[in-house]
Amino acid sequence: MLFILISFLGLREAVVRVIPVSLKQAVSAGIGLFIALLGAKNCGLIVANADKNSLAFGDLKSPAVIVAVIGFIIMLIIKVLNVPGGMILAILLTTLIGIPFGVTKLPDSMFSLPANISEQFMRIDFLGALDFAYIPFLIALFVPNFFSTFGTVLGVGAKAGYLDKDGNLPGIDKCFKVDAIATSFGALFGMPSMTTYLESSAGVEAGGKTGLTVIFTSIFFALSLFLAPLALVIPSSATGPILIFIGINMLSAMRNIDFNDITEAFPAFVCVTFTLFANNIANGICVALPVYLIMKIASGKIRKISPVMYVLVAVCLLYFYTLV
Repeated sequence: MLFILISFLGLREAVVRVIPVSLKQAVSAGIGLFIALLGAKNCGLIVANADKNSLAFGDLKSPAVIVAVIGFIIMLIIKVLNVPGGMILAILLTTLIGIPFGVTKLPDSMFSLPANISEQFMRIDFLGALDFAYIPFLIALFVPNFFSTFGTVLGVGAKAGYLDKDGNLPGIDKCFKVDAIATSFGALFGMPSMTTYLESSAGVEAGGKTGLTVIFTSIFFALSLFLAPLALVIPSSATGPILIFIGINMLSAMRNIDFNDITEAFPAFVCVTFTLFANNIANGICVALPVYLIMKIASGKIRKISPVMYVLVAVCLLYFYTLV
């Protein structure tokens, strides 16, 4: 309900406008690396190494990784040749190649009915949620969703070429309103905090940059409720390479950052790296904003800082306090 309130009051749009242009561009690049890592992890190319407490290559001999590498090569060739619908074609070809490798599992049936939602639908306790003890959890859920949404919207908007010279997305308030309503509506079905999805970048990369794209996406999502066995035929080895390619492509946003000004470049770098290191878009932004404020004050550029920025930094610090 907080999302709906602040979205329709225009507060979310006001917050985005005070975010520095360098950080807006960095958000896009950070999301790119996040998507690339997500794709690499999904197909098993990159795994968590418990012994070294770090990320490392997975089993490079495994069929899933081999198929993913083949899929990535196909993706590169298709993009160089500029084949229309190249990403869909690459996914389909990789899915077919996965059959003899045992990676692509053929379904027993094509259709299935959606699961019964009666047990979780409308299971809400409004009064219980207002207990003061839940305030830290409210903040811990609210802040990541708030920043992740604006980060994703700006990242996808940048990829589509819709950002203006100040790094703002015209009409972003509409995106926030849809996101707020979806977040609350999804909660009625027992969903966790819903947010805009990063994979929208795949649609933009393929040329889908209008509202018609979204309409057809929603139609196919609805159909997938009844065609789940068919949709699940496509393995992560086929979609992983696409996410890696798109993610790497989104790093181009970094060229718009003034690297001659350390007070702009370093916070941007922090935003990108901590999005990846902390495995969350919001975490990258919440670390970068205090760094930006400190560096601007130290450099004597305090007059360039909007009063709203102090509020944002305070919210970021409060968020980290709830995590502690």
